[in-house]
Amino acid sequence: MIEPIGNQYVVARPVYSANAFGEDHKKKQRHHKTLLDHLKKLCRCSAQRAKKIAFSSFPIASWLPAYRIKEWLLSDIVSGISTGLVAVLQGLAFALLVTIPPGYGLYAAFFPVIIYFFLGTSRHISVGPFPVLSMMVGAVVVRLTPTDSAADSTFTNSSMTNDSSIDEQKVIVAATVTILSGIIQLLMGVLRLGFVVIYLSESLISGFTTAAAIHVLVSQLKFMFQLTVPAHTDPFSLFKVLESVFSQIEKTNIADLVTSLVILVVVFVVKEINQRYKAKLPVPIPIELIVTVIATGVSYGFDFKRRFNVAVIGEMKPGFQAPIIPSRQTFQDTIGDCFGIAIVGFAVAFSVASVYSLKYDYPIDGNQELIAMGAGNIFGGSFRGFAASTSLSRSGVQESTGGKTQIAGLISAIIVLIVIVAIGFLLEPLQKSVLAALALGNLKGMLMQFVEIRRLWRKDKYDCLIWVMTFIFAVVLGLGLGLAASVAFQLLTIVFRTQFPKCSMLANVGRSNIYKNRKDYSEIYEPEGVKIFRCPSPIYFANISFFKQKLIDAIGFRPLRILRKRNKALKKIRKLQKKGLLQVTPKGFICTVDGFKDSDEELDNDKIEELDQPINTKDLPFQIDWNANLPLNIVVPKINLHSLILDFSAVSFLDVSSMRGLKTILQEFIRIQVDVYIVGTDDDFIEKLKRCEFFDDEVKDSIFFLTIHDAVLHILMKKDYSTSKFNPSQEVEAKLDDFTINTNGGLRNRECQVPIETKF
Repeated sequence: MIEPIGNQYVVARPVYSANAFGEDHKKKQRHHKTLLDHLKKLCRCSAQRAKKIAFSSFPIASWLPAYRIKEWLLSDIVSGISTGLVAVLQGLAFALLVTIPPGYGLYAAFFPVIIYFFLGTSRHISVGPFPVLSMMVGAVVVRLTPTDSAADSTFTNSSMTNDSSIDEQKVIVAATVTILSGIIQLLMGVLRLGFVVIYLSESLISGFTTAAAIHVLVSQLKFMFQLTVPAHTDPFSLFKVLESVFSQIEKTNIADLVTSLVILVVVFVVKEINQRYKAKLPVPIPIELIVTVIATGVSYGFDFKRRFNVAVIGEMKPGFQAPIIPSRQTFQDTIGDCFGIAIVGFAVAFSVASVYSLKYDYPIDGNQELIAMGAGNIFGGSFRGFAASTSLSRSGVQESTGGKTQIAGLISAIIVLIVIVAIGFLLEPLQKSVLAALALGNLKGMLMQFVEIRRLWRKDKYDCLIWVMTFIFAVVLGLGLGLAASVAFQLLTIVFRTQFPKCSMLANVGRSNIYKNRKDYSEIYEPEGVKIFRCPSPIYFANISFFKQKLIDAIGFRPLRILRKRNKALKKIRKLQKKGLLQVTPKGFICTVDGFKDSDEELDNDKIEELDQPINTKDLPFQIDWNANLPLNIVVPKINLHSLILDFSAVSFLDVSSMRGLKTILQEFIRIQVDVYIVGTDDDFIEKLKRCEFFDDEVKDSIFFLTIHDAVLHILMKKDYSTSKFNPSQEVEAKLDDFTINTNGGLRNRECQVPIETKF
């Protein structure tokens, strides 16, 4: 019963062990579903289930019929046009990161958007090229087509194409990698593996994207300076590219450098204005479109290509090209890279989609997002596009300009389509250095994540360490190996956190039912002879030894050592009793010798197995209080602990290996007459122990209690009951077989206590 009294409450209930609570409240025996049960449920079919599957597989069927034409259509059209113009420019710019002709970036900005319109669950993200994915695909392209001769040899051997054009070969490699990445995403979605994104923490993604921004920056230097830089894909490739750039810096094309720097400054300034005055501006200033139009006109009007020998986009063939047939050999060579591309692409898209779903209160499905992304990449790669995800800046444009649904995405795809089939030739005079500057202009947000370090350091040093190491791995090893190393390091930090948990000793605070770390409070209450130990992590094979050591450090002694010393002392006492050297009188023991000592040989012959067994005094006419001053120089360490409470409220699981270790720990304490109680576990925890035959005559399931306070009250009641049985008036009537050596040098039994007399 709970009675509120102002801002306090009074609870009146019995002291519950786990067993008693289950008996009083009629605990049910639940049936745990087997694999067969789950398969039956999965294969069950009904009209309602079929409808649910149809709507989840094609989310457009759920939101399109409810589309508000009058309220949303105009906003979606405006947003779609703005987003489409940005998508065109980003597609051209990010194609340079893939090291393929810019025109193919338009395919990556078109096909995935169409597929996502039908299959995606987010209403606000803009699907298309993303600089990090473009860099990862570009690294694979460079590795498989490092030089003209090597590329020809590679593709001849794999029977990929008879075309000798290096650009064509690069396009086919990029498309093949995109198709395989899409297949991986599609399979993961079908198999309901969307949860894998949880293994990429926010700190890891932040550090990785910042490192990718550095790679993008370095990769664009050759276009800004118009230098011929050899490709590098091995670890330390970033530094090799920098060395190559600065070793031929004197060959810089001044026109390209000046153009790119001017555009960079303008783009950064206007983006800052958009950010600072976004509340006052009706729509963000489309600075990318403005500088592209101006730069294209200036380049064409002043004939920059002929006069200054600048590099331009060149011929852009109108329309679409025939789909490709992916190479099996490339699949085999790039499976690891494609898996990383698939995971990163999904993680970024799902993260952005989650932000907008929370902001506008609608659900998204991670598995369906995988299917949509996978199908989009398969379709886009088949038509010579490269891997797509979502661009943070492009999604921001779509949302900030009033986009309500993926109708805006469809409109943006139409804008891209118009450029592909009709007006793409107008961009042929545009300098590649302009595209490089536009690509770098989108990196501000990624580079500004450096400020995350200070925030993470204040919040969690482990997260900060993950960010720093991910950044270092990705910069030094490259994006592919860097991602793998970062995930491995992150999992290692999880192991460290659980392998070396911050265990603590608890004490009662405020004489209530609240127990906190005894180091954090000055006014605490600790029942005499009771210790409360808290473990804040799962217990498994890797940390059971650490748990045991922390427990020993907290209580101040090793129970196994105490047990062995007591068994050795018991052996001596038993020998004295058998030889008649101890006489029992109504007044106590009388020792008839001055001293007794085992031979060294006898002491050395004590077997460890015998010393580790429970203490058995049934063959003696008395029991022994081991905290007594034992006679005949028999020394056994005294302990001031009679009850140990283990707080397992934060222990989520226990594996089989740690079960054996935990049982050994409990047995060691029980055998030295220290009662052990475990509190805070759920019923599944106890059920698992029962299934694994954890309990026996020593370790019983009655040691489990609901809360720490239940266990403490049980201990205090048990102690009071034991004390109340003492009756000094029965001193004369005591039987000889009931005597016990006690702590104050006396003999006592369960009913009485008499002084001891020792004769020397």
